[in-house]
Amino acid sequence: MAESKYAEADLKEFSDIIEKKLEIAREDLEQLQSSLSHKDDNTTEDTSPTFKMMEDGSETMSREETSALAGRQEKFIRNLENALLRIKNKTYGICRVTGKLIPKARLRLVPHATLSMEAKERQ
Repeated sequence: MAESKYAEADLKEFSDIIEKKLEIAREDLEQLQSSLSHKDDNTTEDTSPTFKMMEDGSETMSREETSALAGRQEKFIRNLENALLRIKNKTYGICRVTGKLIPKARLRLVPHATLSMEAKERQ
């Protein structure tokens, strides 16, 4: 009979992995948010209007990309936090589609995974 949930030692290992990833992800998010909130010191206020327009357009595109990255980072952090909740609830590592355990190798690479590869391929 296959295991139905991971042992405490395994959950501790996954918890440690997730905590490390969370720390890095939060630092990355903080840097992204910081770059969004501070205006560059290198403004185009004293340049020609045509160049200023091109620079402002480039800056807007860069800010949009940074904002999108920050949004993805926030989602990643939420997924990691949810994984910690599943560890606490002893439901971590169980595929939400098949009900089978997600292999440890997959969880080490994608610790917030909620689907086994079998279920993911069915999508």
